[in-house]
Amino acid sequence: MYAIVKIGGHQYKVAEDQTIFVNRLSSDDENITLDEVLLVKDEKGKVKIGKPTVKGAKVEAKIVEHLKADKVMVFKKKRRKGYRVKNGHRQPITQLQIEKIS
Repeated sequence: MYAIVKIGGHQYKVAEDQTIFVNRLSSDDENITLDEVLLVKDEKGKVKIGKPTVKGAKVEAKIVEHLKADKVMVFKKKRRKGYRVKNGHRQPITQLQIEKIS
């Protein structure tokens, strides 16, 4: 069984007992419910597609921790001008454990 959910403007394919990393969620609760379920496929192979969301479907997840992603280097240069700038960026992310799809 899997579902496609919308979290923070991005779509993720999730299954039960799966760990995913999403953009930082501002929720202080340990458990969250994701209501924007776009597609659900059950064990029998039956697929329900939402218009735009599947009515009554929800995904329950647990916030494991808030952390930062790997560093991305940003390097800017203009040739023959002596201009070089090197910056780094670490995106804040949240680790989710998918517990139940219903």
